[in-house]
Amino acid sequence: MSYYVSPRFLDKVAIHITKNFMALPNVRVPLILGVHGRKGEGKSFQCELVFQLMGIEPVRMSAGELESPDAGDPVRLIRMRYREAAELIRVRGKMCVLLINDLDAGAGRVDKTTQYTVNTQLVNGTLMNIADNPTDVQLPGSYETQAIHRVPIIVTGNDFSTLYAPLVRDGRMDKFYWEPSATDRVGIVAGIYAEDALPQADVERLVAHFKHQSIDFFGALRSRLYDEQVRSFIRQVGLERVSAHLVNSPDKTLQTARAAVTLERLLELGRQMVEEQSHVERSRLAQSYTSGEAPPGFQSNGSSQSASENSENIDPLSATEQPLEYTAASAQSHTGWPTGVALGDIERSLERALRQGGRLSLEIATPREKAGNIWRSWPWSQTPENATKAVESILDCIQANPNRFIKLIGYNPQTQTRLLEEMIVRPQ
Repeated sequence: MSYYVSPRFLDKVAIHITKNFMALPNVRVPLILGVHGRKGEGKSFQCELVFQLMGIEPVRMSAGELESPDAGDPVRLIRMRYREAAELIRVRGKMCVLLINDLDAGAGRVDKTTQYTVNTQLVNGTLMNIADNPTDVQLPGSYETQAIHRVPIIVTGNDFSTLYAPLVRDGRMDKFYWEPSATDRVGIVAGIYAEDALPQADVERLVAHFKHQSIDFFGALRSRLYDEQVRSFIRQVGLERVSAHLVNSPDKTLQTARAAVTLERLLELGRQMVEEQSHVERSRLAQSYTSGEAPPGFQSNGSSQSASENSENIDPLSATEQPLEYTAASAQSHTGWPTGVALGDIERSLERALRQGGRLSLEIATPREKAGNIWRSWPWSQTPENATKAVESILDCIQANPNRFIKLIGYNPQTQTRLLEEMIVRPQ
């Protein structure tokens, strides 16, 4: 299968790795490259594809290895993995990198309820020390004088603002915010369905229909296509004999027919997956168990109010073919637009944030979520190039999230400082 590698992603990662193996005169090269962005956008997978293209064998770590009941164990492991990568470079004569996936999940502090342990402090301090002295990385209790090879480190995560600020500063970590463009998304999804011979036009319509979904949604969607084949296999073998057949059979491949891949079938399964996502967001059973209140969106008989209960009567293709055109006048008169806040003020704030090189994001919350200071990010349909495009995306968010608080955030991607924070919608 031929997967798509984003040229922008390839350029950033390849330059970082190559710079760390070059002796540039009087140039201090950051040892760490932090790749961050929304969940499910393929950050780790894109890294693996770049490694394959460059012939690099990475040494991998995950966030789950950055905590231990014994203080100091994660620090020792980081140093051991780094020295292992340096030894591979020396012995094999090939590039090698240390890849740490989901660093913010293991070393970040999301909110005041996150436990900040001794190991968390030591992990941050160790990574800072390695970034400052990349050729002098010793195991605890060892004092070797022989320098080791410099090994570039690549870390992935969702929100690097949760990390210790001195670790993320320029000079130690070079930051790269990964947000696939429309071309990237179409290319990646086309690679996922390359073996199914799905026409390019259908791929583009599929991506446009589920424009707010992450990349891994389309991979999971392809997996759903084979549910019927697996169901037929279970009926053929017999439910009680499936275990013995699959575990003890020398032929591990299932002789099933290739799934029929059509745009209509993908849209049907995709709507089912989106509905399951909405069930997760609406149910909030844990809150109802602790508070004794009925979860939002549920009736007294226990049945949930489906957001797409009439979707069977709607043409799935027509939804993407009806353009939404907004003007300043229609935006100002929109029922979801906040009273007392002029559209011109919002546009000026947007322009000011964009001129300062900032990125924009939207955060939404139900009244109950806002009371607990729980906000969920809302992805832009596309990265806004100007204030007008941003207003269109804001109105799109308002339409899709009635009776919710919506907050506009502008931040500097380099310093992770906020340039703008304004509540633009309050439920009436």
